[in-house]
Amino acid sequence: MATVGRRSVMSLFSSPECPFSHRVRFVLAEKGASVELLPVAEGEQVEELYEVNPYGTIPTLVDRDLALYDTKIITEYLDERFPHPPLMPVDPVSRAKARLVVYRIEKDWYSLLESLRHGEGDVDAAREELTESLISSDEVFAAEPFFLSEELTVMDCALAPLLWRLPYHGIDLTGRADAILEYADRLFARDSFQESLTDREKAMRA
Repeated sequence: MATVGRRSVMSLFSSPECPFSHRVRFVLAEKGASVELLPVAEGEQVEELYEVNPYGTIPTLVDRDLALYDTKIITEYLDERFPHPPLMPVDPVSRAKARLVVYRIEKDWYSLLESLRHGEGDVDAAREELTESLISSDEVFAAEPFFLSEELTVMDCALAPLLWRLPYHGIDLTGRADAILEYADRLFARDSFQESLTDREKAMRA
């Protein structure tokens, strides 16, 4: 956390291609919150960003005299700052379970997506591992309208940007994970998700 000069509007330093930035944009759109997007290319050194975030990472949210970084921290802050519609469960046990699921999504799936995005390590192996891991989880996606829930939650906000990028990175689940594809289509059809997309992200599925 950093204390910064007060800004007149909420601002988000966000990359037009970064899935973590996309997660925050999806939450903001779902909440109907007004925000000034400050585009930053991944790896770009932006002085204004370093003034509020010593790590210079994206996404970074600035709300008045508060600056936050780390996607999960930003997401939970926004859920409390704009309580309707709620994206985190009310009771402590369910909240802890939701946090654990998001952690596993990042650990198991986002780590592989990042390998694909940046061409790190054995890209073909990462693509195959991510594909097979998703297929093996297909049954879970069929249980509820949203992921492990009847309502949209932070878990869905984490999953949607990842699923949107699969075809762009050569992952085709057609005929192998139909429940995931149906679930993804439900998320992608939401006005809030469409609003969260940048032109570059739209081009990923053009």
